[in-house]
Amino acid sequence: MFNKMLVAIDGSEMSAKALDAAVHLAKEQQAELSILHVGREAVVATSSLTGIVYVPEHFIDEIRQEVKKEGLHILENAKAKAAESGVQADIIYAQGEPAYEILNTAKEKGVSLIVVGSRGISGLKEMMLGSVSHKVSQLSTCPVLIVR
Repeated sequence: MFNKMLVAIDGSEMSAKALDAAVHLAKEQQAELSILHVGREAVVATSSLTGIVYVPEHFIDEIRQEVKKEGLHILENAKAKAAESGVQADIIYAQGEPAYEILNTAKEKGVSLIVVGSRGISGLKEMMLGSVSHKVSQLSTCPVLIVR
């Protein structure tokens, strides 16, 4: 039924549950599994409150490299966890807005199922703030499994 799956992880407990579910399903369905981590872009405020007027480019590059290093560490751990269960997975690191990157990667890879963790917010809070899982489920052209 599902031959290509994409699971998005961020290192949280909820994404660990999503990874477990994706690995289980991939093994059961004998599907290809891709594991995605999206590093957020660094934003530096320039205001009178912070006193920051100029930020050297090398400082921003260092932040980006640290974010990427942590993301790759999360991905390698997830790949090892999948391998322990007998599932070979490829890993993908992206930077940007998580929901967009998840949807874009799913489209590029032609996945038949996206697996994401729930942030655990509901009702008015979710309506006001939005969530990655909500955006992905609303905009995806393939089924989305939200793990709680």
